[in-house]
Amino acid sequence: MDGQRKGNVTQNGSVRGSDMLCTLAETGECDFSKLMERPRPLNMERKRSLDERSLNELSIALSPHLSSRNAENSSRFTDPFGYFLSPDRRSGYNTPRLENGFETHPMVAEAWEALRRSLVYFRGQPVGTIAALDNSEENLNYDQVFVRDFFPSALAFLMNGESEIVKNFILKTLRLQSWEKKIDRFHLGEGVMPASFKVLHDPVRNNETLIADFGESAIGRVAPVDSGFWWIILLRAYTKSTGDTSLAEQSECQKGMRLILSLCLSEGFDTFPTLLCADGCCMIDRRMGVYGYPIEIQALFFMALRCALLLLKQDVEGKEFVERIVKRLHALTYHMRGYFWIDLKQLNDIYRYKTEEYSHTAVNKFNVIPDSLPEWLFDFMPTRGGYFVGNVSPARMDFRWFCLGNCIAILSSLATPEQSTAIMDLIESRWEELVGEMPLKVCYPAIENHEWRIVTGCDPKNTRWSYHNGGSWPVLLWLLTAACIKTGRPLIARRAIELAEARLLKDSWPEYYDGKLGCYIGKQARKFQTWSIAGYLVAKMMLEDPSHIGMISLEEDRQTKPAMRRSNSWTS
Repeated sequence: MDGQRKGNVTQNGSVRGSDMLCTLAETGECDFSKLMERPRPLNMERKRSLDERSLNELSIALSPHLSSRNAENSSRFTDPFGYFLSPDRRSGYNTPRLENGFETHPMVAEAWEALRRSLVYFRGQPVGTIAALDNSEENLNYDQVFVRDFFPSALAFLMNGESEIVKNFILKTLRLQSWEKKIDRFHLGEGVMPASFKVLHDPVRNNETLIADFGESAIGRVAPVDSGFWWIILLRAYTKSTGDTSLAEQSECQKGMRLILSLCLSEGFDTFPTLLCADGCCMIDRRMGVYGYPIEIQALFFMALRCALLLLKQDVEGKEFVERIVKRLHALTYHMRGYFWIDLKQLNDIYRYKTEEYSHTAVNKFNVIPDSLPEWLFDFMPTRGGYFVGNVSPARMDFRWFCLGNCIAILSSLATPEQSTAIMDLIESRWEELVGEMPLKVCYPAIENHEWRIVTGCDPKNTRWSYHNGGSWPVLLWLLTAACIKTGRPLIARRAIELAEARLLKDSWPEYYDGKLGCYIGKQARKFQTWSIAGYLVAKMMLEDPSHIGMISLEEDRQTKPAMRRSNSWTS
């Protein structure tokens, strides 16, 4: 049946913008009102900030035969980095050797086969990929299509010119958004997107129906705050990849975006532009002390707002939201770049903080107690490098490193070019801690002993260096690769991919790895985890053709002068 269904997936090539959407502009506050133009192809020759020397080294290392093939490939399309692309811009992974001269790793074909086996069909059309195909374990909810899990699968299909499944997914989840959402006797907001859905087959009536989960079946009964953000970001990736603006311009999609934004931009008691969230509302979907203002949600929120600016129509309703988005982005940029950022200098400043300051000129604005600085942080912080901390709220800073939030900060240009470089410096200098034997730590360090009992409630799945508590997640490979390409550090990504290739296929594509170095398959990890497979494929395709990053990267505005610098927000 799977073999028959493969033919249903559209195989047409796609027109993809070839810009890298990145820059090394000076540090500063962006003029987001200038980003409201419609998505359009950009001149990649002018708009790139990659280290060309590193990319040349990468191409030589990946393809020793590339120079000898230049003459015979001279008639083919050449991208600005010297990579030869087939006319339809496909990532020809069905052949033993790519036309552009890159050697195809043997596990790439295996990965594509596994990804296609995970496809879910609704009334004859592919609408997503299930979370895992591990028949040795109880299904639980791993047989469902998760919005966040499908994102790397969607990127893989878009990069391979198969956009129809992504379009189907966007439309199906959009229709699920309109469903009544009720937990016990409480109704959720109209704009909430489902965490997941599944297809139910009725053999008696010979029909299929969709069943969605908005958090009412989740562990802890928490609604997925991130689902709506991933949906908006995917809609922009689809538009950028295909050049088809008609989907985003449909009234249903415009309304869906406005409903999501209404939830996020509503005014309340908050004194900060960040979003207040419960524990377990994102990828870390269990109790792990990320309640408050987690970096993952804030970075996704920022990126979704910027994508919405490019997708919303300039009609009466759209303009109202555009104005609210621009206002929020200015405040969010200032807040995140100032208060969430930490490097050696900032660590030293916090170490010397005075407390109980009461005035508008207070330096220690959140009344962080210096004695709350964890001992591990002083050894972890390198001389060169920095990152966005996990959480900032009154009298509390979570200094843990969270991979997803920091990588999204780079891709969305929430991080300044200097901060993006510092994040990559940190990863490189703390390679053993953050990458180890298997990319990539979801957070660092692990919490343990009494702190583990208090923070997780003695969660047996989140023991130290396991699962969300310092576990190593192969899916994060695509985020690291994208961040590396945008910052001009592709050799870091190549090194991480080689580590993954040594084990992923042999270990049957586990969901996560355990241990301080990520040496052990997770004790409860599912095999054939779809986003582990898709994350690897996306990382490989981005290294093959760096212009793919254009669909998931946003450029910082270069035309405005910096209104403030990060350190100014911490000093009187």
